[in-house]
Amino acid sequence: MRGEQTDSSLTERMEPIQTAFDVSYAYPVVFSRGSLEPANPALRDLVAGGSGRVGGVTEPVRALAFVDDGLLAAAPRVASDLAAYAAAHADRFDLVAPPIAVMGGERSKSDPDVVRDVLRAIAEHDLCRQSVVLVVGGGAVIDAVGHAAATAHRGVEVVRVPTTVLAQNDASIGVKNAINFEGRKNFLGTFAPPRGVLNDFDLLATLGERDRRSGIAEAIKVALIRDGAFFESLVRDGASLAAFAPGAMQAMIRRCAELHLVHIATSGDPFERGSARPLDFGHWLAHHLEERSGFALRHGEAVAIGIAVDAIYSEKVGLLPASAHRILDLLATLGFPLHPPALADVDVEQALESFRAHLGGRLCITLLADIGVGVEVHEIDPALVRKSIAFLGEHAPC
Repeated sequence: MRGEQTDSSLTERMEPIQTAFDVSYAYPVVFSRGSLEPANPALRDLVAGGSGRVGGVTEPVRALAFVDDGLLAAAPRVASDLAAYAAAHADRFDLVAPPIAVMGGERSKSDPDVVRDVLRAIAEHDLCRQSVVLVVGGGAVIDAVGHAAATAHRGVEVVRVPTTVLAQNDASIGVKNAINFEGRKNFLGTFAPPRGVLNDFDLLATLGERDRRSGIAEAIKVALIRDGAFFESLVRDGASLAAFAPGAMQAMIRRCAELHLVHIATSGDPFERGSARPLDFGHWLAHHLEERSGFALRHGEAVAIGIAVDAIYSEKVGLLPASAHRILDLLATLGFPLHPPALADVDVEQALESFRAHLGGRLCITLLADIGVGVEVHEIDPALVRKSIAFLGEHAPC
């Protein structure tokens, strides 16, 4: 008994072992054209950089490529061009199989077979943590393939080649990936910074109008919460952006991507451990609208509506000086449909609670104190949100 008491007293006096460490992340976001032309080294350098050394001898990096089937339908040569590119750089880039087509669009995030198929391919081709998964396509495909890669071997590095506006300026340049689960947007996911991102403006030529327009919503979002001058440039270039003029689109994509990356690098919370997520301005309603529409709404279309409602609400609660009309005018100029049928079916309380549960802790919503100035609030008046939605229905084109 004495020995047991001694052991117990020793255990009670033991101090916990505290540990802390930092992990540094760095990755490039490269802007280019003609990235699948063998003379362009950008893709090769992203795939081959940083690994592949065995016993002091440089070996070609083993890579497995996945390509959005929507992209292949619009540009069938992408798969063969990618294989030819790898062959031209075989000393550094070993494409271990022909590029694999992956279901495109939001369905890729909602069908669990997509992630399972990617994991099977990674296993069948013996990729390891020194290998690279290369994914070419829209943000949803990059999310689904990235989620699979992040869980294989506890993390196979990914090189992303986004092919939509929204993916190039927002969805694919950050440190997250996610898939949907039982109808809930982005319920499963990981934080996994990529090895690198290659934004090839030429690949945007395959897009239809809705997908080109959709990505502009994320630029408006980040301008409104971080950079008033950028918002003014979007207003000034509104007609050119509505016509998808290449110069205006490329400038918008680059500045939007830059602002997102600055936030990730300098916010002090890149893996979103806290409850504040300013880059999700307009998203609490957007995610709900996507779900209510059965994902018929594009993500950017839903974000545009969320921005409009939150701007109106910000003005109604006295935060935003009378500027909501300028935001609505820009969204209308760009051609966003701001009052789709799904908006009439919004459950405000459910949408807010779902967003709070996704973040954890207190509800934290970003609103606007001015153009270019976001502010965090922890309480939202559902009745006033409904009035803001009604106001949008009365003052915005369908």
